[in-house]
Amino acid sequence: MKTGHRSTATLRALPWIGPALVLIAAIVAFPAAYMIWTSTRKLTSYGQDLGPAGMANYQRLFGIGALGSVLVHTVIWVIAVVLITLLLSAALAQFLNKNFPGRTAVRLAVLVPWAASVVMTTTVFEYMLDPDVGIANRFLVDIGVLHRGFGFTKQPVPAFITAMAIAVFVSIPFTTYTILAGLQSIPAELNEAGRVDGASAWQRYRYLTLPQLRPAIAVAAIINIINVFNSLPILQVITGSIAGFSADTTTTLTFKLIQQNQQLDTAAALSVLNFVLIAVIIAVYVKLIRPAGEEAR
Repeated sequence: MKTGHRSTATLRALPWIGPALVLIAAIVAFPAAYMIWTSTRKLTSYGQDLGPAGMANYQRLFGIGALGSVLVHTVIWVIAVVLITLLLSAALAQFLNKNFPGRTAVRLAVLVPWAASVVMTTTVFEYMLDPDVGIANRFLVDIGVLHRGFGFTKQPVPAFITAMAIAVFVSIPFTTYTILAGLQSIPAELNEAGRVDGASAWQRYRYLTLPQLRPAIAVAAIINIINVFNSLPILQVITGSIAGFSADTTTTLTFKLIQQNQQLDTAAALSVLNFVLIAVIIAVYVKLIRPAGEEAR
């Protein structure tokens, strides 16, 4: 009976959810399926399909010696940027949720990194950190911190850290406003009740506010994971000129396979690997943050 009732309810809902399903199939399912199909084809540097390649593209991909280190860089890149962004944004959202003079202006100022072009913002930082003419380097030399300009964007590790700092900078506005929206949906009476019961500020935040913020933080984290994982402009501007794969993630490696090596078919295989990796990361994250009450459903 229950199964029949569910089937009838599903059929009745189809006219309403049908357009959404068609849209999902058109912009999500078809591109993903086509990407997987392309990864099994032999392609020329101009994209001409020469026929089936089987698993040859994947064999060529896993034959790249630096792939292991690139995967490690990708994990470090995503976890570090998303985690630091969430921590800083949670603190900033808590501050912006308070009443103080000029709060509206400060809230608008927080939007600037989000509103500006990512490529433009990254290029500004690149020029600021230039070892010869960068204003940041010249300042550090003038105050005696450095004897001469340091190549923050010329060496793999400093460049990678610089790219992570920029990624955090441009990710904070969206994340802050998402968490701020969550904070403003929490009844003020909840915090007041904790205060009356003698809970400290940290205890009120830890046991009352943070559980209520879980949905907002989950949304912010998932969107940031996707954006950061696929972030090409920041890494391309900051680390693109560094030789080899010492500062690459899977996204920049895909770009190099296409632009430098003209290996479209291998890049397609790497795109599938990227898709699988990000799906696994998000699935694990969603599993970890799922409330205990939902486990049994």
